[in-house]
Amino acid sequence: MTTTPTTAEPVETVRLRVNGVTHETQVPPRRLLSDALRHDLGLTGTHVGCEHGVCGACTILVDGQPMRSCLMFAVSAQDYELTTVEGLTRPDGSLGPVQQAFKDCHGLQCGFCTPGFLTTITAGIAENPDPDRAEARDMISGNLCRCTGYQNIVASVLRAAEIQREDAQDEEGQS
Repeated sequence: MTTTPTTAEPVETVRLRVNGVTHETQVPPRRLLSDALRHDLGLTGTHVGCEHGVCGACTILVDGQPMRSCLMFAVSAQDYELTTVEGLTRPDGSLGPVQQAFKDCHGLQCGFCTPGFLTTITAGIAENPDPDRAEARDMISGNLCRCTGYQNIVASVLRAAEIQREDAQDEEGQS
C-alpha cells in the first residue's frame, strides 16, 4: 500500500477487468466500485443514484450477475469480469439487443436509470430467454424509475428477448 502525496490517504493498486479490458489503477481501499468506474476509469455510463443499493442506477454485471456497484469496493472486484452499460454493445459497436429494444419501445425518458435497467435486463434474459409480461415485471422490480411508469420498460424486456432469439436463430442458420 502506498500513499498519495496530496492527501496522505493510503491507496492500493487494483486490476479491474471491465468490458473485456484490464485496467490498472490506484484507489483508496474504501473506494466504491461505482466511483472507480466513473472517476478512475472514465466509464460514466454507470450512474450513481441513492448510494444505498436501493435504486439500481449503478447496477453492473459481475461475472454476468447484476450487482449494485455502489455496494462493492473496487479492491474486492479484482477477480471478476465486470460489464458496464458501455460493454453491452455488439462487437461492431452497434446497439446490443437490450439497448435496441429500449430504443424500439421508447423504454427511457430522462435516461438516468437506464444503464441499471439495461444491465439488469441483460442478466435477466440470459437466465430466462423467453419471459412473459409478469416475468418481465419481476425481472425489473429491483430498479426504480421516476419517469416512465414502467410500461415501455416491460415492453423493452419482451422486445429484447425477441431480438436475442432472432439473433440466435440467425447464428444457427449461418452455421
